[in-house]
Amino acid sequence: MELFQVPDNRSVIYVGEERAQLESWLTVHRETLLVKCNGLDEAQMKQRPIATSDLSLLGLIRHMTYVEQVWFERIFTGVDVIEYYKRPDDRDADFHDLDELSMLEVLANFEHAIEVSDDCARGQDLATTSTSQWRHRHVDLRWIYLHMIEEYARHNGHADIIRELIDGVTGD
Repeated sequence: MELFQVPDNRSVIYVGEERAQLESWLTVHRETLLVKCNGLDEAQMKQRPIATSDLSLLGLIRHMTYVEQVWFERIFTGVDVIEYYKRPDDRDADFHDLDELSMLEVLANFEHAIEVSDDCARGQDLATTSTSQWRHRHVDLRWIYLHMIEEYARHNGHADIIRELIDGVTGD
């Protein structure tokens, strides 16, 4: 199943305003996670090919949905978020309960979380500090962008390995 068509202009901005560069890097990493999943069916998306790990491609999308919710909605704007996948008795339910929703529902949640994240950041200065604290500190929007880029980059590396173990596909 094709989850995402790679746009012709899929690239980061190498020269330009800081905000535009941060937004472009975040967009590319969001797209990359979906590209890693292209061509797989739901059963493949749920595979955990590393015996000692709970990681799956579907779990990574669910996790990044949660991460979007936490950083932009909860931490930056202070909204009391109803988390899609976390449970009081299992903080890693995003990786565990893969049969809870269909793959299409998970993808819709991911897309919605990104839209809300972008809405939270739109029009805000990069130096604007969060309304909520993380580890007893306020962070600014710039820090959140950088953290999100790092978080996606790390998990896209996981996605590379998982995809290669599922069907040998690498790249993008």
